Amino acid sequence: MKKTSRIALVDCNNFYASCERVFNPKLNGRPIVVLSNNDGVIIARSEEAKALGIKMGDPYFKVEQLLKQHNVAVFSSNYTLYGDLSARVMATLEKSSPEVEIYSIDEAFLNLTGIEIQNQTEYLHTIRKTIKKWLGLPVSIGLAPTKTLAKLANRIAKKNKEYDGVLNLFDYTDWELFLEMVEVEDVWGVGRQYSALLHRNNIHTALDLARADEKWIKKRMTVVGLRTYLELNGVPAIELEHQPPAKKSIVSSRSFGEYLTKFDEVMEAVAYFVARASEKMRSQGSACRIMNVFIRTNPFKNSPQYYNSVEVRLPYPMYGTNELLPFAKQALKKIFRDGYYYQKVGVLLMDFVQTNAMMVSLFDPPNRINQLKVTELMDQINKKYGREAIYYAAAGTKERRRWQMKRDMLSRHFTTNWKDLPEVKA
Repeated sequence: MKKTSRIALVDCNNFYASCERVFNPKLNGRPIVVLSNNDGVIIARSEEAKALGIKMGDPYFKVEQLLKQHNVAVFSSNYTLYGDLSARVMATLEKSSPEVEIYSIDEAFLNLTGIEIQNQTEYLHTIRKTIKKWLGLPVSIGLAPTKTLAKLANRIAKKNKEYDGVLNLFDYTDWELFLEMVEVEDVWGVGRQYSALLHRNNIHTALDLARADEKWIKKRMTVVGLRTYLELNGVPAIELEHQPPAKKSIVSSRSFGEYLTKFDEVMEAVAYFVARASEKMRSQGSACRIMNVFIRTNPFKNSPQYYNSVEVRLPYPMYGTNELLPFAKQALKKIFRDGYYYQKVGVLLMDFVQTNAMMVSLFDPPNRINQLKVTELMDQINKKYGREAIYYAAAGTKERRRWQMKRDMLSRHFTTNWKDLPEVKA
């Protein structure tokens, strides 16, 4: 007899804001917001900040006075810190379940099916307390027979204090009350377009969707909608992914901290983005046959405007940063124009092939294998000692990069930089 699936979703509460509190206890109870690249808009808020009416996507300059008025702590995005704490959370969860799907930087699905646990709700509370004790991060957990219901249970556990951060749907015989608590647009897998369609057809809650006609759902919402429908009715239709699917294209791009006008400065940024994009490409075992480089000014600045891009078809599949850089420089030379204030450049890699299917060719450049080994060795060093522990000079020295993001309120890299390690005085 097949055992009922038991899927848990663990979600870190207000993750970016919570990360800032881990090494700064004075922030406990104080409203916090985290800003996007170049300190542009608000991308994360603590519960206290939400209570003040501060919204996601609010431009920082528009709400700056409100933030000061309410003594809100404001931080630039510290992705190094957030990424490292995320990795520690996931490593902790892997001790709790033999099967873990990392869904995002702050979410993971656990497969608890078949695990002999006398009290699963108590076990979920133990996971929650362990993460809080070991890492100082609050999490919410939902347990259900499907991934969609686990997401729904997690949402309710997070928003309702009576569940103390954990909702196990198996503790209840009637789930309709919980489905009725969630608006249909908040159901995992229902996007803006489908939610508008559902509302027009008098389907307003997760319960309404679960009770809808199956044939109508399949016809109007295709197979994706049908899976959501089945999952809401307790039928597993979305399997756990042990490895994220390989991306078909990878882009690395960012707005500059200040405007650039010189080719060499812009080229440093392009070189950096080539390194980042190719690093991601290598991590999924791919090589690219096409590279696109683009450049633009600020469309909102009252100055001459310019945008251009160029596609480079590579002579053979490439994955080494050092072999991509010359082609990127040639591409930038084709589109760079003097007399403009450049705000953004980017690199797009696409048309992938798997590196394990590549063959050495007689037409490959001399010593190509040795050059690729250099890139692979650099990846190993950077993985062990942190990003850009070693990097190509073409990307410019880190201390003099005028194109780096504006991050005036950046917290320290407490877990990845020796100089930023917290000090404890006895």
